[in-house]
Amino acid sequence: MQRQQWWKNAVIYQISPWSFKDTTENGKGDLEGIIEKLDYIAALGVDAIWLTPIFQSPMNDLAYDITDMRKVDPMFGTLKDFERLLNLSHALGMKVMLDQVWNHTSDQHHWFQESKKSRDNPKADWYVWADPKEDGSPPNNWLSAFMGESAWQWSGERQQFYFYNFLPSQPDLNWHNPEVVDALMKRAKFWLELGVDGFRVDAPNFFLHDPQLRDNPPRPDDAPLPDGVAPDNPIVRQLFKYNFCREETFEALKPIRELVDQYPGVITLAEVTFCEDSIVLSSQHVGPDKLHMAYNSALLVDEPISAKLMHDTLKKVEHYFSDGGNCWIVGNHDYGRLKSCWTGKDVNGNPYPDEFYHGIAAMLLAMPGTFCLYQGDELGLPEAKIPEDIPPEDIKDPFGKALYPEVPGRDGSRTPMPWKSYAANAGFTIAQRAWLPVPKPHLNQAVNDQEPDPNSLLNTWRRLMHWRQEQPALMWGMTNAKVLDTDEPLFAFIRESAEQRLLCMFNLGDTPVQYDLSAYPDCQEVKGSGFTADRSGDMLKIPAYGVFFGELNLSEADE
Repeated sequence: MQRQQWWKNAVIYQISPWSFKDTTENGKGDLEGIIEKLDYIAALGVDAIWLTPIFQSPMNDLAYDITDMRKVDPMFGTLKDFERLLNLSHALGMKVMLDQVWNHTSDQHHWFQESKKSRDNPKADWYVWADPKEDGSPPNNWLSAFMGESAWQWSGERQQFYFYNFLPSQPDLNWHNPEVVDALMKRAKFWLELGVDGFRVDAPNFFLHDPQLRDNPPRPDDAPLPDGVAPDNPIVRQLFKYNFCREETFEALKPIRELVDQYPGVITLAEVTFCEDSIVLSSQHVGPDKLHMAYNSALLVDEPISAKLMHDTLKKVEHYFSDGGNCWIVGNHDYGRLKSCWTGKDVNGNPYPDEFYHGIAAMLLAMPGTFCLYQGDELGLPEAKIPEDIPPEDIKDPFGKALYPEVPGRDGSRTPMPWKSYAANAGFTIAQRAWLPVPKPHLNQAVNDQEPDPNSLLNTWRRLMHWRQEQPALMWGMTNAKVLDTDEPLFAFIRESAEQRLLCMFNLGDTPVQYDLSAYPDCQEVKGSGFTADRSGDMLKIPAYGVFFGELNLSEADE
C-alpha cells in the first residue's frame, strides 16, 4: 500500500526547465540541463520532480500556451531526451510529474484554427464562443485573470467573441463538450504510456463556465479579497461566480481520475488558486472520484508568519482535507519565492534573518501532507525585483507586461538557477545573455558556494530531507496531525504512525521560548535534524527561530 500511496507525505521538487540549466547555448534551459543536474536533485532527497510545460508552444506564456500536447518543443529537446530523463530519474529513485494544461490551448493550436473558421465546422464548439451584445460589446462583464480587461476577444473571421481566462492567445477550451474531454484524455494517455508518475493539473477551477454567460456580481466593499490574488489586480472587483470556480467542475474531474487509475501509483495534483477560499475549494477537487491532491493559497498571505497563522491554517486544512490530499506550497513559478513570502518581514517590520529560513524548512517538511519545493528556494534566493534586478524592458511575463507597475508579474521567481558564483550568468548558460538576468544578490547564494558549507541553507534542506526519510511519522504517518494549543510564537503538533509519535515544535519568533514537557515525561529528543534545544528536567528552551523534534511514547497515543 505504501508504494501506491507514495504521494501522501511526499516532497516534490518543482522545476521550470526555462531557468534550470542551459546546455544549448541559447540562454534558455532544456531537458539535457536537467539531466546534467539530476545528481544535484537526487542529493536533495526529494521524492519526485515536477516539470512545468515542455510541450510544443509559441512560448508566449512559459509554454503554458500549447500547440501540441504530445510533442516536446525543440527549445527543450526531443522526446528521446525526455525518456532519458524519465528513466534516469527512476533509476535515482525519483518520480516524474508533468504539467497538464487542459483549460486552454494556444490560439495557434490546430483545434482553434479550425474552430474559428465558421460556426458549423466539426470543432466549432470546442472553444467558448458567443455573440456580441446589440451594441457590439462583449457578451458579459467577465475579466481576464491576467490582463485586467474583458475576458472576451473578437474574431473577425467567425464574427463572434471567444472567451479566455488568461491571455487572448490562450482561448479557453469548452469543457461542456465531451469531445474535448475525450481528446484531452487521449493526449494524457500518451504520457502515461511512456511511464510518467503523475500530472500537475493546471487551473482546474477554471475548466467550466456558466453556459448562460451571466454577469459576475461586483465584490462588496466589505468582502474579503480572494486568496493569493494581488489586491491591485482588477479582477478582484468582481466575485468569482460565473466565469470560473463552478461546482460543476467537480463532476468533470471524473474522467481524469478514471484514466490515471488505470496506471497504479500514478497521481494527480491540482492547482487551485484564484478563488474566494482556496482551502475550501481545493479540498472539493480531491476525492476518490476526483483528483488525488491539491495545492492552494493557504500560506500565500501578505502578513508576517505567526504561530496563530500556522495553527489556524493547519486546523482548517485538516478539517477540509480530513482524508488527506493537501499539498503545501510557498515558493512557486506563479506566486514568488519562499524568501519573499509573509511580507519577508517579522511582526516588528524587520527582515527575517537567515536562521528563520532554516527553521521554516524544518516546519514545511514536517507538516502533514505533500510539500512542493520550488527550484532555488533551497538556496534561499530572494525574489528578483523590477527595476533593480530586471529592467522593465526585459520583462518577459505577459501578466507583468500588462499590469506593471501596479502588479510586478511573475518574472521575479523565474530567474535562472545560480550554479557558480564566479561564472558568467552564474553558470546557468555560456550564452552571452540568459533569457532573464541573474540578479546580483543571487551570486553569493550559488550552489558552489553553499555546497561546502555545512551550515548553509542548501545543506539544511538536504540534511532535513534525508533525516525525514528516517522518521516513519513523517514518511508514512497519518496525514492529519494533533495540533497543540501553544502560546505565541510557538507552533507545535504531533505526527503519528504505527511505529512513531513525533512531537514537532517551531519557535517562529526572535527570542527563546520555554515549554513544559511534563505532559510528555518520556519524550526523547530525536537527533540528526541539525537543531538543538536546551532541556532541564521537564523544561524545554527553544532558541529564537529554533526547532525541537521529540519522540513520544506510543502508549500515550490515545491519551
